Amino acid sequence: MQDKRFQSFAEAVKDIPDGASVMIGGFGPGTPFNLMKALYEQGAKELTIILNSVGAGRSSPDFVTPASFFEAKRAKKVMAAFTAATHPSQRTAVEDLQAAGEIEAEIMPQGTLAERIRCGGVGIPAFYTPAAVGTELAEGKEHREFNGQTYILAEALTADYAFVRARYADEFGNLIFQGSERNFNPLMATAGRCTIAEVEEIVPVGSMDPNQIITSGIYVDRIVQIGAGEILHAPRGQAPILATAKS
Repeated sequence: MQDKRFQSFAEAVKDIPDGASVMIGGFGPGTPFNLMKALYEQGAKELTIILNSVGAGRSSPDFVTPASFFEAKRAKKVMAAFTAATHPSQRTAVEDLQAAGEIEAEIMPQGTLAERIRCGGVGIPAFYTPAAVGTELAEGKEHREFNGQTYILAEALTADYAFVRARYADEFGNLIFQGSERNFNPLMATAGRCTIAEVEEIVPVGSMDPNQIITSGIYVDRIVQIGAGEILHAPRGQAPILATAKS
């Protein structure tokens, strides 16, 4: 059996090259903040980042969010459901970069984003959806009518790397997600050509209840356990909570 454990986040992301596409799972506490921090410190640039929401900027020098890559001009493209701030007065770096023509931003409905990733993971090349019909997001896309209703074609999404966050993993990479980890993380885990999971606890193979496993280890290539001093949780609007010791 292959042991997929890596000793550090830096080791797990050290070979990610410039120009890579990276999916980042979660939103809120279910986000792989440690993997993002390691990639930011590794220095890769010209990235294509696929995620639900760009979110806010860096709240401290040691806390990297998805927005950090855009603020540092380390990404060339973003594909997301939300690129704007929740408050119009608080513009995101992506908004400013897009207005200046320095980044490509592809926005889509949240459900379309999720389904494009799911299709990428199971080998379905495209699907038709009624979401966004009649809006700017439908411009230039193939339209087709089914039973009197208009749909647009949406192509599947995959990425070179997928960063996901889970509560438990075993040495083979079987994953159990909890809470907000269960949003985009299971979908993205199947759609990355190299999936890297940060987890709170790694347990022996065979110790998990098979009925609780959400993502099979066949999709997961690398796993890293969150260690002392690394980000355990990041409550919205608060300083990150750091792990005190290995779980």
